[in-house]
Amino acid sequence: MDKPLHPLKDPTLKAPDAPRERLAPWLKKRLPKQDTVQEVRGLIEGLDLHTVCQSARCPNMNECWSRKAATFMIMGDICTRTCRFCTVPKGKPADLDATEPEHVAEAAERLGLRHVVVTSVDRDDLPDQGAGHFADTIHAIRRRLPEAVIEVLTPDFRGVSELADVVADAQPDIFNHNLETVPRLYKRVRPGAGYERSLELLARVKERHPHQFTKSGLMLGLGEGEAELDQVLQDLRGAGVDILTLGQYLRPTLAQLPVERFIPPEEFATWETRGRALGFRAVAAGPFVRSSYNADEVYQALGTRSGAGSR
Repeated sequence: MDKPLHPLKDPTLKAPDAPRERLAPWLKKRLPKQDTVQEVRGLIEGLDLHTVCQSARCPNMNECWSRKAATFMIMGDICTRTCRFCTVPKGKPADLDATEPEHVAEAAERLGLRHVVVTSVDRDDLPDQGAGHFADTIHAIRRRLPEAVIEVLTPDFRGVSELADVVADAQPDIFNHNLETVPRLYKRVRPGAGYERSLELLARVKERHPHQFTKSGLMLGLGEGEAELDQVLQDLRGAGVDILTLGQYLRPTLAQLPVERFIPPEEFATWETRGRALGFRAVAAGPFVRSSYNADEVYQALGTRSGAGSR
């Protein structure tokens, strides 16, 4: 597993006391009322759960929580990978909590969610890399909320296709796995991952479950070129991916990679048009778009629930 350089030794990173990049003027958000935000926080903490909203320092957290929408992050909050855009803590994770699937389902029920998004840290330390825990969580949610749309955002399972099958066979409505960036930047941005490996995972899920929606997303502003990005979009369509998300990479702390460029909203609109022209059934593109942001609205844009037909 590749290890990132210490911030003070990596020439692409700033010293911890250096000033942050000045945000582009369109990257401003108003804080919503905090009453519901605190209610969601209390529920999450009371059930001893984690959310990627908190661990990844998502800029949309307060907005989403004010609508009682949260993305559950299962299998703890310690990741075994060293992706250099992410603030999720790295290290040796704790043992799995066998009660977590039911707690996630309980939280989703108490929040009244009709679209439940579940992601995870990477668990390369486990024999099945957490695939079984994903499946258990899907089944627990389905028991409590049989009509809810269930979306999973999974790791790459290190290319072990049978493990991806375990999750897909549990019949989530949407199987999401993010490519994150263009192939040229993988070694710098996603050490330990592989572009072709991720594409093959998405293609296998679609081949095994043709009626299950597949989804993937990328962060822009890490130094990708237009031709490179366009090729990735074509590769995703070639893998049968249905849903595409494109958002602006924002540096969470000075320990992560710097932003190379802030993408204007009009460029995101151009890429959204391009994605639709390539045949994606739904495209969300914009500075604040994240793979799970407004996931229910993106799903509704598909105009059908045929993806759930193989349950």
